[in-house]
Amino acid sequence: MSGAPAPAPAAAPRAADTALPVVTGLGVIAPNGLGVEPYWAATLRGESGIARVTRFDPSGYACSLAGEVKDFDPKDHLPGRLLPQTDHMTRLALVAADEALADAGADPKRMPEYAAGVVTAASAGGFEFGQRELEALWSKGGSYVSAYQSFAWFYPVNSGQVSIRHGMRGPGGALVAEQAGGLDAVAKARRHVRGGTPLMLTGGVDGALCPWGWLCASRSGRLSPRTDPRRAYLPFTADASGYVPGEGGALLVLEDPKAAAERGARQYGRIAGYAATFDPRPGSDREPGLRRAILLALADARLSPSDIDVVFADAMGVPELDAAEAAALTAVFGPYGVPVTAPKTMTGRLLAGGAPLDVATALLSLRDQVIPPTAHVHGAAAALDLVTGAAREAELGRALVLARGYGGFNSALVVRRPA
Repeated sequence: MSGAPAPAPAAAPRAADTALPVVTGLGVIAPNGLGVEPYWAATLRGESGIARVTRFDPSGYACSLAGEVKDFDPKDHLPGRLLPQTDHMTRLALVAADEALADAGADPKRMPEYAAGVVTAASAGGFEFGQRELEALWSKGGSYVSAYQSFAWFYPVNSGQVSIRHGMRGPGGALVAEQAGGLDAVAKARRHVRGGTPLMLTGGVDGALCPWGWLCASRSGRLSPRTDPRRAYLPFTADASGYVPGEGGALLVLEDPKAAAERGARQYGRIAGYAATFDPRPGSDREPGLRRAILLALADARLSPSDIDVVFADAMGVPELDAAEAAALTAVFGPYGVPVTAPKTMTGRLLAGGAPLDVATALLSLRDQVIPPTAHVHGAAAALDLVTGAAREAELGRALVLARGYGGFNSALVVRRPA
């Protein structure tokens, strides 16, 4: 391909590997499982959380399926004083944060004042919050400016509420790049840890399962109109008709490896490499930016394509976008060159929460040496070694996670087993 970037350099031992931030805690809220181990068990079994929307009546819309977080009662997880101050997505994020910090055995309130921070990703979760504000406006009267300001304030609310709840006064922020933003947040947290912050909570929990958000998502033309959950979201197949949206995500605890080792923390893996690119303008006849993001992430990790043992694909489910991703993968790894999986077929695409959930899933794969399946898919139309049917045992040392965001964002993240 013209203008192709140089191949990633071959892997080489380096002392800096010991300084790679480590993941010591995971918190998962997903349509097919509340909590890390319930989610992981369901994913390995190929159990889907996709079904007809119950949060509202989808009859008047072109699409009716979603990955809803089921059996979640915030009163079972959070103190009552928080409930009037939060919306559904913030409550999910708070529960995921509680699990991640508990899993890491970390209590930021016992750490020095600025030793822990929060960086999360956001996307469309504000639609549900905004709809609630508008409903209040319509029913009780009020200020349009007030409603707008409340909606605009929502974007950093997950990270803000989490930092307040756990006394995390270090670096903070919220990144907005749709699905790709989840990887960007993890990478920003990695930079803060490398810069001297001992602990960062990062990732994303997102969703917009409300009439306003549903209408906006439907207007993209990328949602599957099918009503059978087993046939709606079929990425990389000739029968692909779009994707199914969902809600939830994952939060991760990143720590300085020396500090984690000193307190005896369990390590899921290391964040080894990252890159982000942006697609050229439509009609430019230039290739999309995903392949370049992959090569740059490999270069950042000082790895070659042959060092990657599994790819967690973005898997949009839109034929032309699937074809572009498959072309990038085959260009880097060769036809059928690396196992590829898309467990998001069991949850739907979770916006800014989807990529962090893939990172958590990749780390669990490295831990247990097994690749989860791409549910409901029985064969790829492209030259991909797509893991389908059942989980596949494999010798896994490094995984590549890909994410693309609406509008041209591309991100790639490499995780590896603990040293």
